[in-house]
Amino acid sequence: MSVRELVVLGTASQVPTRHRNHNGYVLRWDGEGLLFDPGEGTQRQMLRAGVAAHDLNRLCVTHFHGDHSLGLAGVIQRINLDQVPHPVTAHYPRSGKRFFERLRYATAYRETVQLAEEPVSGAGGILYEGPSYRLEARKLSHPVESYGYRLVEPDGRRMLPERLAAHGISGPDVGRLMREGAVGGVTLDEVSEVRRGQRFAFVMDTRLCDGVDELAEGCDMLVIESTFTDEDAALAADHGHLTAGQAGRVAADAGVRHLVLTHFSQRYDDPAVFERQARAGGFEGELTVARDLMRVPVPKRR
Repeated sequence: MSVRELVVLGTASQVPTRHRNHNGYVLRWDGEGLLFDPGEGTQRQMLRAGVAAHDLNRLCVTHFHGDHSLGLAGVIQRINLDQVPHPVTAHYPRSGKRFFERLRYATAYRETVQLAEEPVSGAGGILYEGPSYRLEARKLSHPVESYGYRLVEPDGRRMLPERLAAHGISGPDVGRLMREGAVGGVTLDEVSEVRRGQRFAFVMDTRLCDGVDELAEGCDMLVIESTFTDEDAALAADHGHLTAGQAGRVAADAGVRHLVLTHFSQRYDDPAVFERQARAGGFEGELTVARDLMRVPVPKRR
């Protein structure tokens, strides 16, 4: 059975707290796992969350501030120690290649796994396209070069039983119709409808910009930073971050179904304030204020 869910490993921003580890998020998408922004302590959080190195197929780093990348060294070494049997691909800003190389080879270990490096540059674009999803990146606005990631499932077709019956199509002819596009003069469009593919986006450290809106557009799940509350909007802009209210407005304008807020500053003690301000920003869909080690299912198709 396919599983599509977000596993939250850490939710703190620059400084971890007693209850919040540095960043780390695993998207389980059918048989693949994408690890986003592994900060310090990610390897241990994976153990606590029941995520194995064998579950990882891609490492996606938004930028090279420590709370988003210092866990790379341990994760990469664990992938090799456990001799993960499949190739693993790493995406990160090309301008930070020197940081990735330092983290990849921070200490001595035996490389046993094929780790492909596919950096992101320019405005971003399509990084990978396969049968289950397309992975895209968009440039964000932060003091260091930063990219957000978007995963898009290809659209499919949903067969409509009543229309199939009306045209007398059944059994093997249904499969033939899907493969060939027509059977006995009946076209696929006449007996089916488009099944929209699911969409997921991961948006970390950034001010409001075109990239944020492009990543969020039409997402079933948007994982987005809300480092500050609205009262500290000037501070957020100065440091290249979003407030909870801004995150809520982005999600509302983009038609997001499930909004996941994360990357919280240590200055705030009440997590509920982030939900209140995101709601005040206009978001009315499903909303989760992320906690370490929680699992959040991707919404089922409409």
